[in-house]
Amino acid sequence: MPKATSDRDDAGNASGDWSDERSGRFSSSLRAGLAILNCFSAEHPVRGIANLADELSMSRSTTHRYASTLVALGYLEQDQARRYRLAPRVVDVGMSVLDSMELRGKAREHLRELREQTGRTVSLGILDEGDVRYIDRLRGWRRGQHAVDLNLGVGARVPANCSAMGKVLLAGLPEKRREQAIARLQLTRCGPNSITSKRALRAELERVRDEDLAVGDEELAPGVRTLATPVLGPHEDVIAAIGMPVPADALTHEELVEVLGPPLSAAAKRISAALRI
Repeated sequence: MPKATSDRDDAGNASGDWSDERSGRFSSSLRAGLAILNCFSAEHPVRGIANLADELSMSRSTTHRYASTLVALGYLEQDQARRYRLAPRVVDVGMSVLDSMELRGKAREHLRELREQTGRTVSLGILDEGDVRYIDRLRGWRRGQHAVDLNLGVGARVPANCSAMGKVLLAGLPEKRREQAIARLQLTRCGPNSITSKRALRAELERVRDEDLAVGDEELAPGVRTLATPVLGPHEDVIAAIGMPVPADALTHEELVEVLGPPLSAAAKRISAALRI
């Protein structure tokens, strides 16, 4: 595909249809700048101009101008090799959004109580396209806990099909939306037992819907078992999930459900009740 040469065309290629921009409703420059920020991820924390330009189908000169503006504004920074990475100001914006979320604020007390009760790391996550995005995480202190936390923190994403929280969130979608979400999923293999068949995933989601509890048995990573249950919003719809990772050698599948299932479910019910107030 040939690269565009004008600023308007460059920005349009970065984000698709620009009929709204041409009518004056949107800014092509702003959308292109946001597209550049969206190119950075945990898998690609550092990007060069050539790489950014190719991914966004923009000319290198235009990409450089947008990137330089983002550096001047504090959203990107450059290393000695003149490659770019996200700057701390992006984190500040993200944390401000998370802190303003009613869900996170109302859940925090109950997550802390669950961690104190179990000594395990507890997480709060929402569905973000085909991933689970962590919006809160409180670290536990039990033996082996650090290793199974996988260095995941607030803002991290994991594929929904590999996560107990992801299975809870997918299972909680209305049927039509659930089928649409499954159709779009790329079934990534994260651990030895990751679900990589859509037929198997559908069967697992039906079980999760019936039990309101999901187990991930080395699906996210080797040696990691995860347990999750839904958080319901004011209209009784699944809006989030809380989950706990544990070392696979600490609890069997059955022990995980028997020992940690009740306190996890109780915490989710308390959070759901708080959201109805």
